[in-house]
Amino acid sequence: MRLTEIDYGRARPIDGYGPGFFRVGGEAHPGPLLVTADGVAAWGGYDDSATLAEWAGQIDVLFIGTGPKIAPVPAGFRDALEAAGIGVEPMSSPSACRTFNVLLSEGRRVAAALLPV
Repeated sequence: MRLTEIDYGRARPIDGYGPGFFRVGGEAHPGPLLVTADGVAAWGGYDDSATLAEWAGQIDVLFIGTGPKIAPVPAGFRDALEAAGIGVEPMSSPSACRTFNVLLSEGRRVAAALLPV
């Protein structure tokens, strides 16, 4: 089998996570966290849709990592982001990290808002 190394360009993938943190581009960051192709920022959780809405027009889909298991996101939170033109996809945080990395490697306009595991 031939393995090909993935080239993320200047973007930094999510390379790990653990209790209360995520490792992005080799650096550990305490969560909750917003990760985009351009960088990493603290995120205030479901009460902070405004920070995510600022990415309208720059991303096509936002993966919401809901923690160790998939859980529904609050309706008002989803409605605010969808009104800003951002598609919201909730999934467990581990799944959100993997999906973010795959689409990031394809050059897609994605972001992940992650609650810690």
